[in-house]
Amino acid sequence: MKKTFSKNWKSSKQPRKQRKYLANAPLHIKQKFMRSHLSKELRLKYKKRSLGVRKGDNIIIMRGQFKKKSGKVDRVDIRRRRVYIEGITTTKKDGSKRPYPVNPSNLLLVELNLGDKKRQKILERK
Repeated sequence: MKKTFSKNWKSSKQPRKQRKYLANAPLHIKQKFMRSHLSKELRLKYKKRSLGVRKGDNIIIMRGQFKKKSGKVDRVDIRRRRVYIEGITTTKKDGSKRPYPVNPSNLLLVELNLGDKKRQKILERK
């Protein structure tokens, strides 16, 4: 299999090809994987189902060991497709704490950071 990314790839049932597509995608396409569902109130208000996660958004974790915890997005790592949330940490064996990475598909956006004019335009479309 080629190691380069191909835009022509549509889909495959094979998990290895799906993983390869996600891993080798360029950043402008990986940005599209950083989307998360909106809460019911936001969904009705903006008439959208999902939106890209940004620093400063308030979220609720829906899956995993921190299920039903909420917090503010501290950092978004597009290269690794992970979101870091304030107050969500894991303890290492030596006792130190480190931020716990969460996949954006496991999050629910509750409150949006509307400080960016481009993001406001995205929400006002339609």
